[in-house]
Amino acid sequence: MELLHPEPDHLPRPPLAGWQQVLDAVLYSSVWLSLAALGLMWATFLFWGVHISGRLGALIFTATLFLYNLDSVLPYKHGQLPGATRRKQWIRAHRPQLLGLTLVAGAVAAGLYLTDAQLRPLTLFGGHLAVISVLYSMPLWRRQGRWWALRDLPLLKVFLIAYVWSAVTVWIPALYLGRYWASPVVLVLFARRFLLILAVAFVFDIRDYSKDLLTGTRTFPGLLGIRATKWLGLAALLAAAVLVPPGVSVAHAVALVAPLGLMAAVTWYAEESRPDYYFALLTDGVMVVQFVAVWLAVGR
Repeated sequence: MELLHPEPDHLPRPPLAGWQQVLDAVLYSSVWLSLAALGLMWATFLFWGVHISGRLGALIFTATLFLYNLDSVLPYKHGQLPGATRRKQWIRAHRPQLLGLTLVAGAVAAGLYLTDAQLRPLTLFGGHLAVISVLYSMPLWRRQGRWWALRDLPLLKVFLIAYVWSAVTVWIPALYLGRYWASPVVLVLFARRFLLILAVAFVFDIRDYSKDLLTGTRTFPGLLGIRATKWLGLAALLAAAVLVPPGVSVAHAVALVAPLGLMAAVTWYAEESRPDYYFALLTDGVMVVQFVAVWLAVGR
């Protein structure tokens, strides 16, 4: 939870164990989240019995790494309420390394895209997702003494997150394989992925409840309360569980639905006072579990 009176940075802190240092680096540098994006896209390819292209997988991984770390290194972020969570402390202590990682990831992603002719037809579609992703955190206007981005528009950020993640991990694989984006099967896959990511986004809104109140960002927990937001997340997961694509095997159907139960438990027990690992490792980890479940069912 972000504190109104964060602990002074000069206070001595006990040294972290080696495994904790590695885990923090993987989680807070967005490597874990980028693996989740890669896994969800791969799971969509496996729906059609196709393993993901190595170049496309590397592009999605590095592009996700670039965009999420860009949010951490933007200069206007330095003046915002810093907080005293493990994640905030790690980001403040490693901003130079994050900047280097962001630049390298962006350069690799650009190089992969420019040297893969098969991706050129996706330029227009991918372009609008890139614009939304950049504007999501980019300061667009100054109001009431602080910079506002697209994510600060009332109640919008959870839908932006769900749309971009669903489009990247469902529509891009479909278009890459020559499938029509609006075909019934593709739309079912998109809808269930949208609902899963929406539930994940609700949990992170619960994490940011106090910070969003302090900064004036209107979110579902701030408007409806935390408990009502949990019920919205559970409703989204229930709808996703119903939307099993027709024609899949029993094992594949179980692999698609079972991780939703884990996400339901994560949603129900979410509190802003939970440790950072609850969100960075467990909540984002549900998306990794989704890929592993599908891979075990149909991908080997």
